[in-house]
Amino acid sequence: MAGGLVALFDDVALLARAAAASIDDVGAAAGRAGVKAAGVVVDDTAVTPQYVRGLSADREIPIIRKIAVGSLRNKLLVILPAILLLSQFLPWLLTPILMVGGAYLCYEGAEKIWHRFSGHHDEHASVEQALPDEKTIVSGAVRTDFILSAEIMVISLNEVASEGFWSRAIILAVVGLAITVLVYGVVALIVKMDDAGLRLSETGKKGVAAFGRGLVKGMPKLLSALTVIGTVAMLWVGGHILLVGSDELGLHAVYGFVHHLEELAHDATGALGGVVGWLVNTAASAIVGFVVGALIVLVLSLTLHRRKAKTEAHQPDGARH
Repeated sequence: MAGGLVALFDDVALLARAAAASIDDVGAAAGRAGVKAAGVVVDDTAVTPQYVRGLSADREIPIIRKIAVGSLRNKLLVILPAILLLSQFLPWLLTPILMVGGAYLCYEGAEKIWHRFSGHHDEHASVEQALPDEKTIVSGAVRTDFILSAEIMVISLNEVASEGFWSRAIILAVVGLAITVLVYGVVALIVKMDDAGLRLSETGKKGVAAFGRGLVKGMPKLLSALTVIGTVAMLWVGGHILLVGSDELGLHAVYGFVHHLEELAHDATGALGGVVGWLVNTAASAIVGFVVGALIVLVLSLTLHRRKAKTEAHQPDGARH
């Protein structure tokens, strides 16, 4: 009897260790997948606060919560089932779809640079000019988030494509939940930074008040920094996706050239070779991303955007709104 109990406890311990190892594997895979989606995550974090600018302070967090719920619904109820079925029955489509997403990231990054240096307003600037009702704000933000969420999930799927079906499902669900909590948790902190700073600045304590004023002044700079980091990250991630995807599709020239530069930098810098090699690969990926994105911006400017401008120019003023 005692021997049977010992054997049973051994089996339970073995199962517990196996379960713990599986959880560790899921966590590690989710972490790798999340890192690959970093560019989209930073951009999502930079974009979302703009939707609540100009609103009363007591409505900011409720609206962000509604957007977060919509984002989670996008990821878990729509995008996740779709890409799981795709990976199960049409896995050969994953690389082309991922490259389309990469090209879109390149376009988004290049377009932001174009708007920055051409004097055009960002597509989200209309939020500051006219404040629609909360339902319209939330639905618009969720629609934008759908595109970003789809890119995040497809990029993440590519990192765990070799896992079993249920492992993929669990890992992607973890990634979707974790990234949503991370993005909208940070967004909530950013949005409330000026409120917290204002309250601190009104205290009688000199040091605390100075810190509060610093928070208020620092928020615009933080948003600007996030926008720059997000733009660079989108070009890097998008360019890297295109490089790897083209190599997998049999077009080895550009990827081989970048890989050769990375190896040269690695071999020439000794102990810092790993870091320098990564920087060279990242810079080359960002350059590729910018070139591809700039070409897409140019093509769209000469076709769709010009046609739209001509159509609007021939419409009466009242019909344009």
